[in-house]
Amino acid sequence: MAEKIKEFINDPEKLEKLYREDRKSFEADFEKIYPEIENTEMAKFWKNRLDFEKIPDKTKKNSAPDILIMIAVCLFAGFLIKIPDIFNINLIKFPFYEKDAGIIVFLGLTIYAFSINRHLSKKNLVIIFLTFIVSIIYINLLPNLRNSASIKLVYIHMPLLMWCAYGLVFIDFDFKNRSKRIEYIKHNGDLAIMGAVILIAGALLSGITIGLFRAIGINIEKFYSHYIIIVGLVSAPIVTTYILKNSSALTNKIAPIIANIFSPLVLITLIIYLTAIAISGKDPYNNRDFLLIFNMMLIGVMGIIIFSVSETSVYGKQKFNEMVLFILSIVTLIINLIALSAIFYRLGEYGLTPNRLAILGSNILIFINLILITIDLFKINFKKAELEKVDFTISKYLPVYILWTLIVVFGFPLFFGMK
Repeated sequence: MAEKIKEFINDPEKLEKLYREDRKSFEADFEKIYPEIENTEMAKFWKNRLDFEKIPDKTKKNSAPDILIMIAVCLFAGFLIKIPDIFNINLIKFPFYEKDAGIIVFLGLTIYAFSINRHLSKKNLVIIFLTFIVSIIYINLLPNLRNSASIKLVYIHMPLLMWCAYGLVFIDFDFKNRSKRIEYIKHNGDLAIMGAVILIAGALLSGITIGLFRAIGINIEKFYSHYIIIVGLVSAPIVTTYILKNSSALTNKIAPIIANIFSPLVLITLIIYLTAIAISGKDPYNNRDFLLIFNMMLIGVMGIIIFSVSETSVYGKQKFNEMVLFILSIVTLIINLIALSAIFYRLGEYGLTPNRLAILGSNILIFINLILITIDLFKINFKKAELEKVDFTISKYLPVYILWTLIVVFGFPLFFGMK
């Protein structure tokens, strides 16, 4: 790392990539070689930056270690998720988990993010606090109509709104800094990968534990599922964030590998799938469930493209991966066009409903975003543009998704009269 820092001391972009790849090694080696490079302006800049980032660490001597904070937040989130059992709430009459589970998960993440950063202003803290309070009051005051499509859409989109609130804390309310938005996108990809690993490990541990107790004649399945598993599920994102914060070097090596493996596999799968659709004669126009699966696949592939771009861009030019992403974006555009045509067809045949309008709006937003990403990927592959260009396009488009989420959460129940 020390030799690379010396080599790239006059290249801000490559220094930033080195820093993001392995922050701890970068900081340690930079301190060692600083006397050799202290006369350069870039070295002075990084010295000030790294020293500034160490300032909060001085307060840690007088505060609880990160692991205790993590445990406390997990216990708090676990308490909230067990409210129905504690207060004997009838889940048939009141859909607590549909309404509040997503909010609880992101509330835990937000509290943990604030607890370890400790430099959020009081004004911003009040804004986040009010955001969660208003959201909790709003969603719990909605009628408990299980057949209402507009209310179900609120249940689906409210966690997305809370994801945005968590993002504000993560980027320190620095709206204009697109680099921080990109870092947040990358963080979510890392969170998904490490979270999946933790959940798999947790599932294995649960199976072994239940099996061991069953072997000695003690049935703990009911207790384990009602307490350990449900609290573990709501705590998993917080534990994952703790791991990402304290083992960033490990994640920074795993995530790009996963991205590079998944992108070609997803591309091959989609091409085979589209071919199979043509051969089988299945279509999303007259089959509602098929259209729903089609749209879920579209959203999933879009997420993979965004994640793959954010991870690949860390390591600069990778021609094969960039070409795969370009072709994948074109194939996804084709899928999006099929989905949009099917939605317009069903609107013409069966009329406007909350679900159809929500799917139409989401598909149009994704379609526009995909066009912009595809144009950028074309320039990267054929006009020697940098992959970071796609990152900035993605980060610039995020507020559009936030606006649409707000419309669905607060506008649809009113517009459709809770239907």
